[in-house]
Amino acid sequence: MERLAYGGETIGRLPDGRVVFTPFAIPGELVRLRIVEEKPRYAIARLEHVLRPSPERVLPRCRHYTECGGCHYQHLSYPAQLDAKASILQETLQRKIQAPVPAVRLIQPSPQAWEYRNTIQLHLNRDGKLGYNRWRSSEVIPISECHLPQPSLNQIWPQLDFDADCGIERVGLRLGVDDDVQIILEGDDPALPSVLVEELPVSVVHLSPAGMQVLAGSPFVYMRVLGRDFRVSAASFFQVNIPVAELMIQYLLTELKLGQKINLVDACCGVGLFSAFLAAQVGKLIGIEVSPTACEDFVANLDEFDNVELYEASIEVALHRLDIKPDIILVDPPRSGLSPEAIQGIMHLNPKTLVYISCDPATLARDSRKLHEGGYALQQVALFDMFPQTSNIESITLWAREN
Repeated sequence: MERLAYGGETIGRLPDGRVVFTPFAIPGELVRLRIVEEKPRYAIARLEHVLRPSPERVLPRCRHYTECGGCHYQHLSYPAQLDAKASILQETLQRKIQAPVPAVRLIQPSPQAWEYRNTIQLHLNRDGKLGYNRWRSSEVIPISECHLPQPSLNQIWPQLDFDADCGIERVGLRLGVDDDVQIILEGDDPALPSVLVEELPVSVVHLSPAGMQVLAGSPFVYMRVLGRDFRVSAASFFQVNIPVAELMIQYLLTELKLGQKINLVDACCGVGLFSAFLAAQVGKLIGIEVSPTACEDFVANLDEFDNVELYEASIEVALHRLDIKPDIILVDPPRSGLSPEAIQGIMHLNPKTLVYISCDPATLARDSRKLHEGGYALQQVALFDMFPQTSNIESITLWAREN
């Protein structure tokens, strides 16, 4: 096997020269494969047996590993996971930008390689059992253990019991300050589900096309980051690995040239995680967020600042309508990356510095090529391991406008 590809598979070569993608193998290993899908230019295989294992191979911790699609790297030592992610990020950017790319300057491991997630989302199968999607499939497989959630969440979710026809499709759990747990029930049926929660010290919220309905407790929890508490509603996004989020914030505060004459736009600002730490360091901060619940949280979380404005709109619309010229734009888009209209909005405002926070190197690389063609030079690439044991790659890239 030659190298790891983004997504978890390892790339090798068949005797006829075609590329073969195989999950759970490690570069340098000699393995026996079974081809499960053939294409004219490549094939997909299943790992049958490791004939000559890599010294980086370790024993997976979870009994569901290789069947459950949640983890990809449990068979790989943690230092090797970090090296693999740095190589994948570097190579993906280099291939797309077609210009010199700085080496990954900073690789920040997660302080906890296991039990780090403050939020999980489980699915229900037809029998009402909780589980995750099977590897490369939408089929839900029931689970009896998971080693990524924090211990308090692992104490709660096995106690949940659902009927097969309860109308719930997904169950989220979020852990806040002082072990405050919120259960988020999601489904397309607006009817309130019958859920027994009296014996569990949790809040329960139902999300459906009818909106948010609180079944027990509070509609939000508080998450603590660098000593600051953030209100996070059930429908709002928040980073799942707080120690790594803290490293990202400290990196921004150190690397960005901030000051009271600086105007900063935080696009896709969410509940204000980055804005809350940047606002005091700049003259004016403008947040842009399309989610109504996240906007409500943002207002509550940044109420103390007089130099902050918030636009409840898509970044495609807001970036074209701002009446200031920002010195810095920070974007933290979803996995799908930036739309062409959003990139046009950035070019329209023409900031000196652009910060791109990404959780997907493929869409980052796609957008990076457009940014490079639009006159921005990639200055720094930093990797933050938000998701140990998985192939997901979180990064911050810093861009400067070229003269």
